[in-house]
Amino acid sequence: MKPQWQIEHAGPDAVLIRFGEQINTDLVPVIRAATKRLQKELQEEIRGLVPSYTTLMLCYDPRKNDFPAIQDKIQQQLAKLDVSQSEMGKLIEIPVWYDPAVGPDLQHVADFHQISIDDVIRRHSDTIYHIFAIGFAPGFAYMGNVSNQLATPRLQTPRPHVAAGSVAIADQQTAVYPVSTPGGWNILGRTTMKMFDRQNPKLCPVRPGDRVKFVPVSKDEFLLAGGQLE
Repeated sequence: MKPQWQIEHAGPDAVLIRFGEQINTDLVPVIRAATKRLQKELQEEIRGLVPSYTTLMLCYDPRKNDFPAIQDKIQQQLAKLDVSQSEMGKLIEIPVWYDPAVGPDLQHVADFHQISIDDVIRRHSDTIYHIFAIGFAPGFAYMGNVSNQLATPRLQTPRPHVAAGSVAIADQQTAVYPVSTPGGWNILGRTTMKMFDRQNPKLCPVRPGDRVKFVPVSKDEFLLAGGQLE
């Protein structure tokens, strides 16, 4: 089925391209393909692209285009959109030490679903997640979908401090806290992978459209890789 979209005015120098109304993993390759094509074909016309769950924000140079003109150019490019399997993005494995020492909400999530901590770990690490968007903090990748058998509401009271590398879930989303920050998600474990690194030209090892699999590791493996206990 050919992708469908709507182009909406979003200010004096931006448009919002809407591909759907509900979060759907089928939209991930579509939005990724649209981002790549518009970046390649309209690079002289635009200032930036921001992909999200169901939309793609495009900022353009109002000195070169008004809304009708950029709308027409976007329509022309999206009409040629080819969503192939390669647009699913790369698969990234993130090592995680799942343990109450670094995952203070493991027991809470287990109790919420009336399962064991081992079942929580298995259910979280068995799924391949799609990255829908990056926001909230630099490198904070919103991933989904967490299975119904593991989805757990946010904490009623957010923590004032969540350690960088904390792997957490909230409802049907999962994420890694890239930096130390307040947060209200359920923390299951911790990774040594840097999700935001100012020394890396790419800054973030993942981008919207990529896929992630969490791989359980032991405490010794976590510490050997540079993991810290706080």
